[in-house]
This record gives sequence, structure tokens and C-alpha cells, in this order.
Amino acid sequence: MAKITAIESQKRDPNRVDIHVDGKQAFSVARILVAWLRVGQELSPQKINSLQAADALERAYQQAVFYLSYRTRSEAEIRQFLRKHKVEADVIEQTLDRLRQSRLADDHQFARLWVENRAAFRPRGRRLLAWELRQKGLSGEAAASALSGVDEAGLAYQAGLKKARQLSASHWIDFRSKLSGFLARRGFPYSVIDAVISRLWNETHTGQPISDDEVSS
Repeated sequence: MAKITAIESQKRDPNRVDIHVDGKQAFSVARILVAWLRVGQELSPQKINSLQAADALERAYQQAVFYLSYRTRSEAEIRQFLRKHKVEADVIEQTLDRLRQSRLADDHQFARLWVENRAAFRPRGRRLLAWELRQKGLSGEAAASALSGVDEAGLAYQAGLKKARQLSASHWIDFRSKLSGFLARRGFPYSVIDAVISRLWNETHTGQPISDDEVSS
């Protein structure tokens, strides 16, 4: 049995303490885990191992919470972040379980928020949104659920409106070509693009009907 001879707060991190055993600094743990420890107390090797295992879990959880403080993340992003910080695989999975229980990790919610944010600030088509969600490590189920209510025609109109106004002095062929390319790069299908382009032309070129020659071009 090892006897605790000192418990000292770390200067660089007051949320952690150094545990001295038999006169020597033996290991450090999160302060939250050692409220029950006292100088003079004896620790078995099993108890020390248990403390260190609990500390590894607490450190990983706090790292993940800090990472999530900037914005919501997918589980794949959290997993990659913890791997980057050399966290053991079993600790990562236990950390993700804890995050799910506290609703800090929820891929379905993440996917919905991602789609809503894109719709509000950078509208794009379902195909491109699906690709972005795959890049974030989302499952097909989570992505499909988030994309099920996407109104591509409405998003294409929203995405193309500013561009159409910039092209208000253009003739039909130039207008159609540039706006079609712009919306295609945003991931909208041509079946949606054609209808939106006609609507935007009519709204930004009042009194300038498309001629028969331009329609056939």
C-alpha cells in the first residue's frame, strides 16, 4: 500500500492536483475526482489505477466540451479531435457516450442545424448539402432526415437572387449562362435551375421578354 504524503494544486492548472506518494510526486488527477483523498491515506495499486482511468475519462470529456464551445460538431469530428490529442480509443467511445447522454453530441441535431444554417446564409442544393454532411462524417440516416424537408426551388431562388440582380443589365443568353453555372456550382439540379432562372429573369428584366431567337439558343 502507498501512503499519500501531499496533495498540491498545480500552478499551471488549478483544476488539477498532484498526488505525492511516499514523499514523491506520483501522478496528477482532476480536482473533481479527489475530494475524498486525504494526506496519510493509503492507496492500493488498484485504487491508483482506478483514479488514473477516471482521470483519463475526465480529461477527454473536458477536452471535448472545450472543442464544442466554439460550435456544434459531429461525432466524427469529436472522435477525430480526440484522436489527434492521443486519447485512447476506448476512452473516446466512453466520452462520446457521456456527450450523447448530456445531449452535447447528437448527429441528427447537428445535421439539422447544418442544413438550417446553410439555408439561412449560404443556400445550396440537396446534392451539395449531402456531400457536406458526408464530409462531416454523418450517417446516411442522419443526412437523409435533415434533407427530407429541403425546398430546393426556394433555396435556388434565394441563392440566385443577388446574382440575378448583378446581371440585370445582361441579355438573356448571358444571364442564363452565368446564373445557371452559379446555381449548378451550388449543387442545384438543372430541373430546378431552369424554372428559377426564368422566374428571376422576369423579376429583374421587367418589360424585356425573351425573344424567340434567344429561347432557341
